[in-house]
Amino acid sequence: MGDARATDMGQRRGEVNIGQLMREEYGRGKVFNIGFTTHTGTVAAADDWDTPVQLKDVRKSMPGSWEHLFHKAAMPEFALDLRSGSQDLRAALEGPLLERAIGVIYRPRTERQSHYFYASLSNQFDAVIHLDETSALTPLEKAETYPFAV
Repeated sequence: MGDARATDMGQRRGEVNIGQLMREEYGRGKVFNIGFTTHTGTVAAADDWDTPVQLKDVRKSMPGSWEHLFHKAAMPEFALDLRSGSQDLRAALEGPLLERAIGVIYRPRTERQSHYFYASLSNQFDAVIHLDETSALTPLEKAETYPFAV
């Protein structure tokens, strides 16, 4: 979870998220925000809150996005240390560029409007992990999580 203040959702729309709240409460040095990006693959997500989870294909990332830039690096996976990495790396990832957020909800048909926003990765995250192609997780059955039924 990143810091919403480094996104246009936080700057223009005033949205707040857990990453921002943690940094505000404990300070940047005591919180480590990690972001995940992908170019394509599959994801387990719902169309809306309180609707069933589905296996969905993730559309290829949009040109002009961080995900597309990372895809063009032609490395299947990599991690970037934005906290103690080089100043040149931090400067290069200030952007802003488009970033895609896929979480509990994923709507491929409205992806540009519902999942992309402008962001500065080096201000939003302390590290970024890129997986060029993802595979959806398989949810645990309730019986497998007994006695917690999580």
